[in-house]
Amino acid sequence: MPALICGSLAFDTIMTFPGRFADQILPDQLHILNVSFLVPQLRRDFGGCAGNIAYSLKLLGGTPIPMATVGSDGRDYVARMQKLGISTEFVREVSDAYTAQAMIMTDVDNNQITAFHPGAMAQAHVTKVPARADIKLGIISPDGRDAMLEHAQQFKSAGIPFVFDPGQGLPMFDGRELASFIEASTWVTVNDYEGKMLSERTGWDEAAISRKVEGLVVTLGAQGCDVWVKGEKTHVPGVKAAAVVDPTGCGDAWRGALLHGLEQGWPLAKCAALGNRVGAVKIASRGPQNWAWAG
Repeated sequence: MPALICGSLAFDTIMTFPGRFADQILPDQLHILNVSFLVPQLRRDFGGCAGNIAYSLKLLGGTPIPMATVGSDGRDYVARMQKLGISTEFVREVSDAYTAQAMIMTDVDNNQITAFHPGAMAQAHVTKVPARADIKLGIISPDGRDAMLEHAQQFKSAGIPFVFDPGQGLPMFDGRELASFIEASTWVTVNDYEGKMLSERTGWDEAAISRKVEGLVVTLGAQGCDVWVKGEKTHVPGVKAAAVVDPTGCGDAWRGALLHGLEQGWPLAKCAALGNRVGAVKIASRGPQNWAWAG
């Protein structure tokens, strides 16, 4: 059962700072912030939410169909997905833009500072969600603002159940728009911070949101996640990682597992439990698409 994954394809430039950001930033000087971090380690990875989620879902045996845009520099990314057996039929090249770029710096406590250039992602709304009989499931992950708004309504019009996972794109929307996303979606997933922002902007707490959809999941990092269904909360414990190496892409790996479980018709708590296992495996590898799954 193919899953249509709306979101970004991006190149991640990942840097490791061998100290703590908190030791370099003076709280009383934030109005004249001017800091420099020496980063001895740097690498460039394939990333972006759609790419990372598709990678995870493919590893787990699912059928991902990413819907995303790349720039004139994105042909290597497209070729890589094809080599992995991931469909690129809804990946469009924008010739006069760069592929989205994320510059991510991580300190020794796994805190991250990210700068993001959207590039071709700003044209993601041009591609439309099709009403196709073989597409039974979808997800809206962080993408261009217009794309997220339009794809949600297109999923709803096509009768395709979908996950609304706004991630770092959540601050782009006001309460009315977020309420519209929730009411159009089938499931909602957020992390703890995003969940608080979502509740603040819509005026709905977790229980209220969960009554408007089939389920809400609030992820809590190493502590696992809270699954809300019809106003009732179930805590799904985290899974201890063999090593904590790089958190980049853990949330997307979790989302791929969620989609795999939903494809199988599993209860939401079982989907979340698989996501916690997958996240623990991913965090032990560097980069968002360099981990392997042994089952």
